[in-house]
Amino acid sequence: MKYFTELQEGLNDPNIFKAFFLAGGPGSGKSYVVRKTTGGTGLQIVNSDDAFERYLKIAGLSQKMPEDETTEREVERKRAKRVTKAREGGYVEGRLGIIVDGTGKDYDKIADQSIKLRQLGYDTHMIFVNTSLDTALERNAKRDRSVPESIAVKSWKDVQSNIGKFSQHFRQNFVVVDNNDATEDVMTPVFKQIKGLLRKKVTSPIAKQWVMQQMKDRGITKAPKGF
Repeated sequence: MKYFTELQEGLNDPNIFKAFFLAGGPGSGKSYVVRKTTGGTGLQIVNSDDAFERYLKIAGLSQKMPEDETTEREVERKRAKRVTKAREGGYVEGRLGIIVDGTGKDYDKIADQSIKLRQLGYDTHMIFVNTSLDTALERNAKRDRSVPESIAVKSWKDVQSNIGKFSQHFRQNFVVVDNNDATEDVMTPVFKQIKGLLRKKVTSPIAKQWVMQQMKDRGITKAPKGF
């Protein structure tokens, strides 16, 4: 008989079948929020920006996004997205718990991703990082990889226009973080809220069927935590 510790990574993941979408425009402070509210949970982060910044550096391109480097920069952006998409595919194949980092400006894209994950048995959630426009612009201007102010303004407006739709889509799994002047008093309750969502048992029949089949294929008798 095999023991739980011998399960492959997916079954061994305490966050199995949990997906969190991260939303917030340039300067919202998403990176800070995700560290403070999900740090130590073991969720796998899907973020093409990290790869994009790395590829820009390797290619000797500026983080300030000058117009004269647009063509070369788009090559690196597409490369980063391909690599990140492949990594996400691996996580999802193993049904690992994930954080999908994005701006949230394209509601239809995120809703479609969320629905597809639910069809695989995932519980889907959103962490919406909210700031005023002034705060977002001030932070964006200080970033190493800042975007032009006009783009930052448009992105902020696009994200804000989707908050109602995101709330309806994710319902009780929709978490809003006010990050205008975030302190531990703000982040600690959010961290506890997310931990609570992660502790909830998986109820999807699709997820349960996948787990049972994996256990059967491997001759395992002890179900993973959360089932």
